[in-house]
Amino acid sequence: MLSTVNLTQRYGKRVLFDKINITLDAGKRYGLIGANGAGKSTFIKILSGEIEPSEGEVQLQPGLKLGVLSQNQYAFESFTLKDAVLYGNKKLFDAQKEKEKLYMEGDFESDAVNNRLAELEMICADEDPTYESEVKIEKLLESLGFPASRHEQLMSSLTGGDKFKILLAQVLFLKPDVLLLDEPTNNLDMETIAWLENELKRHEGTMVVISHDRHFLNGVVTHILDLDFQNIREFTGNYDDWYIAANLLSKQAETDRSKALKEKEELEKFIARFSANASKAKQATSRQKQLEKLDISEIKLSSRRDPSIMFKPHREIGNEVLDVKDLCKSYGEEKVLENISFTLKRDDKVALIGSNGAGKTTLLEILMEKIKPDSGNFTWGQTITTSYFPQNTTDIVTGDEELPQWLQSHDPKWHIDDLRKCLGRMLFTGEEQKKKVGSCSGGEKHRIMLSKMMMDSANFLVLDEPNNHLDLEAIVALGEALHNYQGGVICVSHDRELIDAFANRIIKLCEDGSMIDFEGDYEAFVETYGNHC
Repeated sequence: MLSTVNLTQRYGKRVLFDKINITLDAGKRYGLIGANGAGKSTFIKILSGEIEPSEGEVQLQPGLKLGVLSQNQYAFESFTLKDAVLYGNKKLFDAQKEKEKLYMEGDFESDAVNNRLAELEMICADEDPTYESEVKIEKLLESLGFPASRHEQLMSSLTGGDKFKILLAQVLFLKPDVLLLDEPTNNLDMETIAWLENELKRHEGTMVVISHDRHFLNGVVTHILDLDFQNIREFTGNYDDWYIAANLLSKQAETDRSKALKEKEELEKFIARFSANASKAKQATSRQKQLEKLDISEIKLSSRRDPSIMFKPHREIGNEVLDVKDLCKSYGEEKVLENISFTLKRDDKVALIGSNGAGKTTLLEILMEKIKPDSGNFTWGQTITTSYFPQNTTDIVTGDEELPQWLQSHDPKWHIDDLRKCLGRMLFTGEEQKKKVGSCSGGEKHRIMLSKMMMDSANFLVLDEPNNHLDLEAIVALGEALHNYQGGVICVSHDRELIDAFANRIIKLCEDGSMIDFEGDYEAFVETYGNHC
């Protein structure tokens, strides 16, 4: 279906991957994983033809349709929702639009016009043999939460999250033989992610997907492509299968490496002791040759590094935590929150869920006193100190300060050595700590904010989609940290694995303004309520 021959990509002296030879088969759904910066998105862009490799080539079987999830949410602003989806099959889109124009403006006495119409009909019949494209588009849009009344709306009227849903519908409408998806779950709520999982499981061709959503990968992929050390290794199974296999390989590599290092040390000691002794010179020369053959660098451990996240409250949390009564908030005529009431207890770790636009961020911003409610009130317990991870963290972590100085600006009493240790736990070591915070990537800024939260030593954490921009290893570490935390948590996330790791209470904000307050984990919540309010 799709293969690479000696595929190499380098930027200056930095090599992302080197001489990759891999064949991606029909019927297999591949999850492409690797540490941030390993080159996953670059690899997808080369497969799609968006960028040229430094060396080597990509070979796509002739006649196959290639579908790529667009990342440009603003490319179709003047299109209606239906036309933006139809554009996924550009050949059909162009033929239908030209046909419509000729029927509106064409001279039907002209042989040229009639011949062209016949050609266009043939193209439409080839691309849409059952003439059901319109019905398929309508079903796709309705599945994504766009009722028929909105199908003629312009793309420019949608929010960023809704635009992204249309781009998903666009690439799925094509039903490509080879489907390439880079972070398709970004900006999607849990219901849409569940819908997308089911759609992709029915894909019959070849698929390659990048995602930091472990639950999504487990549900969708049949194989894992692990990009590490400038190469790609293929594993059969989903992410969890790979995780178990990779850990076994890592343990074996560690054992082999330790054994080799010990052997190297013994050889070096022997050579040092006997190389000056004439009677032992022959043996020393023999051992020297053994030492030269022993290549420790060949026994590689994974280049991935796991952050060490640990939240330690400065004081024990009291019995009175948070009492929320009848909160209401509207923007213009749109009601976002209506009579929201709940009380949190000391052992509660809450996952705040709901579809995009349901008011999750608004509720957290009210609780953090960033905005005021229209009516209602809330009271934090007297023992409570909070630490906040806002959704717009990447906009907040800015400036020309180096990482430790940016952290210290939030509390001058924090000692510089403690700040450096904390940053080190979040994988900022040595020279990396001298970076200007403004030049950091989205993932780095999120790790900096988590460093600040660790330094805060608060006994209640408020987090708004902290997993965005984090790689899989960091999300797993965050889940473990929240699980072990001896304080209260309220966290907005669409990541099932993260929620499963820590939440013992689910609060769902529904689109009709109502609220479900469920004591139990997410799995029990779904068993009780399903995926919809």
